[in-house]
Amino acid sequence: METFYWLLFGGLAAVVAALELSKTGRDRSVTSAAFNSFKNNYLLVYSLMMAGDWLQGPYVYYLYTTYGYDKGDIGRLFIAGFGSSMLFGTIVGSLADKQGRKRASVTYCISYILSCITKHSPQYKVLMLGRILGGIATSLLFSAFESWLVAEHNKRGFEPRWLSITFSKAIFFGNGLVAIVSGLFANLLTDNLGFGPVAPFDAAACFLAIGMAVILSTWTENYGDPSESKDLLTQFKVAASAISSDEKIALLGAIQSLFEGSMYTFVFLWTPALSPNDEDIPHGFIFATFMLSSMLGSSTASRLLARAVPKVESYMQLVFSIAAFTLLLPVITNSLIAPSTVKGGGISFGGCIQLFGFCTFEACVGIFWPSIMKMRSQYIPEEARSTIMNFFRIPLNIFVCVVLYNVSAFPMTVMFGMCSVFLFLAAILQRRLMTVAEIHRSTESQDWSSLKERDDEAEPLNI
Repeated sequence: METFYWLLFGGLAAVVAALELSKTGRDRSVTSAAFNSFKNNYLLVYSLMMAGDWLQGPYVYYLYTTYGYDKGDIGRLFIAGFGSSMLFGTIVGSLADKQGRKRASVTYCISYILSCITKHSPQYKVLMLGRILGGIATSLLFSAFESWLVAEHNKRGFEPRWLSITFSKAIFFGNGLVAIVSGLFANLLTDNLGFGPVAPFDAAACFLAIGMAVILSTWTENYGDPSESKDLLTQFKVAASAISSDEKIALLGAIQSLFEGSMYTFVFLWTPALSPNDEDIPHGFIFATFMLSSMLGSSTASRLLARAVPKVESYMQLVFSIAAFTLLLPVITNSLIAPSTVKGGGISFGGCIQLFGFCTFEACVGIFWPSIMKMRSQYIPEEARSTIMNFFRIPLNIFVCVVLYNVSAFPMTVMFGMCSVFLFLAAILQRRLMTVAEIHRSTESQDWSSLKERDDEAEPLNI
């Protein structure tokens, strides 16, 4: 492997270590023992859930090819997963508010375990069923767990600002360290130990089963609105009304869809971008480098969220702008640097520049996750939290399905340019969200001051 990759990985590792070791009292919050126990329990569960997800990622496509399916067949399987997340996942995820977030989390484990089991069959219909179950599980992963955490955190009376600690740690471990270890472990099972491409899915099922046991034995149930009078359709109407009546929620949903849509598109595009002429690149090592960059971002986010200034609505404008520029790099390099016509070989100079940019984008992803979680905890009403969060995923899944269906219809530079525009639009909407939030806070402050003045004036009447 080229020295370049090791230098990049080592440099990022050194920066992450320096950031973590150099944290001062200003970057940390003094918390209680009860909160630390609660946080560590959630981090254990979340890490196990993410291990179950990350173990599968590197070998899904490869497993399908070993069963003899071509690119078109595999594309339809992926579309089925995202379509399932949009349709069935939204319904199942919304039931969490009414039936309980703990039950929804257990449902995630069961759905994903069954999805892993289907990977043992080469039958297309069975694999399609697995993708549908996986789509449902994905919706639950990105709604039920966070909804349970926020509700339980508030129910136990912990400081609201401590939520940011759990969010940033969850991303640091679950989307960073666990992802790197999972990728290496999957490679060990498949290649080094020779268990074959289905082995990571069996390992994922084991981790999910362990996580489910921890949930069943340690978590308590909480709900959004358990009212018997509200059926699923009424819940959808309540969520839609909240989104349409509160500009902050609508803006947050649009920002999330734009960023995540660009992120999932990047997942499909980074490999052909770095090896347009079949250059020999270490895919697994680059993936680990991306995850290390994400850890760098989450470590930075933990510092930012621990401070009162700058506010999350403010610094995320810069994060989205930087992300927009990084995904514009393939367009710039392809126009300024003549592409190589030699097949094979090592990564090109333009590829090196793009790889630096992609690592920066992954750092932005690491900042994005805990920051968007923080904003969701502030703006989304508790009674319909899971329902609204799954509503946000509907346009995202539609977008990804369209991209997957047309991935070969447009040049790669057009796709990257589109993602860059989406991210720039997210930065504009983020600025609007900050303005609306400041107006709302100012109005609330004025209303409180007026109410206090009226109470002070009324006091002599009670003497």
